[in-house]
Amino acid sequence: MSNERTPLISSGVCGLSVTAVACGGSPDATPESSSETPSKSPRELNTFFGVMVPTILSMFSIVLFLRTGFVVGHAGLLQGLLMVFVAYIIISLTILSICAISTNGAVQGGGAYYMISRSLGPEFGGSIGLMFFLAKVFACGEYVLGLVEALLDVFGSDPESSVSQGIRVLPQGYWYTVLYSSVVLLLCLIVCLVGAHIYSRTAFVILLVVTVSLLSIFISSVAVKPRDFVISHPGPGNQTLRYNASYTGFSAATLRNNLGSGYSLDYSTNTVMSFATVFAIMFTSCTGIMAGANMSGELKNPSVSIPKGTIVAVFYTFTVYILLFILVSATCDRTLLIQDYGFLQRINIWPPFVTVGIFCASLSAAMCAMIGASRILHALALDHLFGIPLAPAAITSRSGNPWVAVLYTWGLAQCVVFAGQLNAVAGLVTVFYLLAFAAVDLACLALEWASAPNFRPTFQLFSWHTCLLGILSCLVMMFVINPVYSSASIVLLLLLLLFLHYRSPTSSWGYISQALIFHQVRKYLLMLDVRKDHVKFWRPQVLLMVANPRSSCQLILFVNQLKKGGLYVLGHVQLGDLDSLPADPVQQQYNFWLSLVDKLGVKAFVDLTLSPSVRQGTQHLLRITGLGGMKPNMLILGFYDSCTPEDFFLQDSAFCDSSMGQSTEGEYNFGVDLPSLQAHFPPVRHVESPRWVSPEEYVGIISDAVKMNKNVCLARYFFQLEGEGRDSKVDGSDRTIDVWPLNLLQPGSRDYENVCSLFLLQMACVLNMSSKWRHARMRIFLNVETESSDQGWVVNEEEFRELLRKLRIRAAIKIVPWDAVVQHHTQPETPEQTRALSDGFLTAVNAMLMEHSSQAAVRFLYLPRPPAHHSLSQQYVTQLEAVTSGLGPTLLIHGVTPVTYTGL
Repeated sequence: MSNERTPLISSGVCGLSVTAVACGGSPDATPESSSETPSKSPRELNTFFGVMVPTILSMFSIVLFLRTGFVVGHAGLLQGLLMVFVAYIIISLTILSICAISTNGAVQGGGAYYMISRSLGPEFGGSIGLMFFLAKVFACGEYVLGLVEALLDVFGSDPESSVSQGIRVLPQGYWYTVLYSSVVLLLCLIVCLVGAHIYSRTAFVILLVVTVSLLSIFISSVAVKPRDFVISHPGPGNQTLRYNASYTGFSAATLRNNLGSGYSLDYSTNTVMSFATVFAIMFTSCTGIMAGANMSGELKNPSVSIPKGTIVAVFYTFTVYILLFILVSATCDRTLLIQDYGFLQRINIWPPFVTVGIFCASLSAAMCAMIGASRILHALALDHLFGIPLAPAAITSRSGNPWVAVLYTWGLAQCVVFAGQLNAVAGLVTVFYLLAFAAVDLACLALEWASAPNFRPTFQLFSWHTCLLGILSCLVMMFVINPVYSSASIVLLLLLLLFLHYRSPTSSWGYISQALIFHQVRKYLLMLDVRKDHVKFWRPQVLLMVANPRSSCQLILFVNQLKKGGLYVLGHVQLGDLDSLPADPVQQQYNFWLSLVDKLGVKAFVDLTLSPSVRQGTQHLLRITGLGGMKPNMLILGFYDSCTPEDFFLQDSAFCDSSMGQSTEGEYNFGVDLPSLQAHFPPVRHVESPRWVSPEEYVGIISDAVKMNKNVCLARYFFQLEGEGRDSKVDGSDRTIDVWPLNLLQPGSRDYENVCSLFLLQMACVLNMSSKWRHARMRIFLNVETESSDQGWVVNEEEFRELLRKLRIRAAIKIVPWDAVVQHHTQPETPEQTRALSDGFLTAVNAMLMEHSSQAAVRFLYLPRPPAHHSLSQQYVTQLEAVTSGLGPTLLIHGVTPVTYTGL
């Protein structure tokens, strides 16, 4: 490992880390000479050419010309502007950190890698450096795909015609796209190997061309008259889809129509867009903010140029994007924006203006990314962090060009272009960059919290608050964009951290990360105060909604066993409006409910509310019930079916005892005697009686609870459960608890270890630990397709047994072949919430449950997530009713919080 003054390649114009050769420096300067004699490094660049030009050019990549309409068309103007504001807030926070670090000393080759590694040590710096290298590689592939897309817009042959027309001579298709991308990448490779310095010297010329193209767009909005277009795309099979689109010029009606979002199918990837996917593509325009910071070694006055130039460049690009968003939303209808990425060429006074701008911006960004990635890799190799695999990347030519690192970068970028579409890789590029930005903020935060005397940046407009907010905003947006990519990138980062930690590279850079982590953990644990919850201390805290206790007493008694010493609240919604009533009727009911609790012998609180609807009332109770850390984390509802409820008051002798009004063992009934109690609660509902809630409202309550991060349980047939009273001597020795952890309405699901399935296991285990169920036998049923060619279920069974061992759950595992059931599931692959399951499949599932669990005392089933649209509520309830018909006491559970723990 080299020392603090590791001879890295000096930074340059085009990206995060560009050599002096690549950016117009002397080709004879070697890394060693530049490092050993830093005073001889030329400091000739001013703020404009050294910071503003590379930063603006990096941020005016492909989004400016090829995805502005895409963003506005799908997200609408309002959400589009929101995306721009969020993106620029994130990068603004990171810019403050960049300016602070870069003005605390010269940033050498490697850019962000150099900043992070010298701030946080080799483990974190090396792992983030490699992640930044991957970000640049994927960005290079993305820019190349954008350039090919622009080429095909101009020169691509008409898919409807087999004969080339005019200049549209290039055949189109996936493999042709890969071919063209490979050719462009090869051109970039040649430039980077032979003439990178020529490209860097033309950066200002490229910016002028892009600026002229941009001005032509604004002029065209006034000069070009309204036009209509017919846009065609290849459809399924050999069909051709045609769309009628219009350029209306400035129009208030067009602006109004484009204000709201209109997420639809992306014609390039055939996937439906969302806020996250569109934001991921838009954010790729914000990834060039470090281009100026890496020039600190060649700036005349870096402490002034970097903050000033970067901030001005970002403000300039921000203004351009805002104006362009407003312009296209006021002049182009949504169809034109969504169905034609290159629409700016159609509405320009001279289309070649935009075409040349696109080619220059895309090719510039691609070569810039390739150069920057190769220099990061070269810096990693020089520091010997990853040993032999990256050792060849340290090789340079006589002029100091790291040609092996360039070849590494080119090979990986070649793999990226096999994605075939720009939109397909945008999410991964954005996630990688956000992770790198978060690391830069973390480096600055670490230096600030360490209060090192040598940390004296000349840029003072930052604090630990901005650093921390930058980290959080980057991480949050990562998971908003793509949780899978984000999780995978973080896992990869952790693996690299472990690798570098166990490899133990020595350095004199300093290690402050561990001390800061422990300091922050202690600090925030103290700040959490009563919120020091841990999953191993988790216990159910239940809100049981009760419409009429007459038909719910058995369920109330059962949940008392299920709560395991946690909070237990009986909730009830009284329908009404306080404005139309002389007094609050709820206050008068508490004594009756509390007397009911006393009579049943359950350890529960009572919370009542007045609301116009049961759904609103349940929302109120979920939000306000409890205090501090004792708040419900689970909502339990009775099942919505057509069964006629039974009156428990008529069955239990305790409610027929005339001595209830008399005090026994010092008890006081608070003025509520048996006749008053029975008179207060209305008779049970008859078949003809109107329901208090509709299926839509019932499913809405479930959906609300899930949105509020509450676990949900639906209880059916608990009026059949016996032996739950406090005088019962049942110990569970003759009882069986059956658990079906698989989502039975989604046969393709094989995940027995997701949050919901583990929640089922935990709740069954909690019940098994209660006094009346501690001797009950627990059985867990694993559904497998034994006739499938995939025999992975055998491995899954062993893994599941190991999981039960780790969770200390004693249960018998029953393998249930359900090939015959799955055969009835013939619906196409559609989202679970919109799937209409066949009656045959539902009947088969119910028959399977009846066959294996008919003798169980209680069953735990997986409750699918409720549908997003209220029109599917009746279908959802009907499916649940069909599956559980005639089973006996059954709990359908949807868990949203982790509740299992395998440690001490």
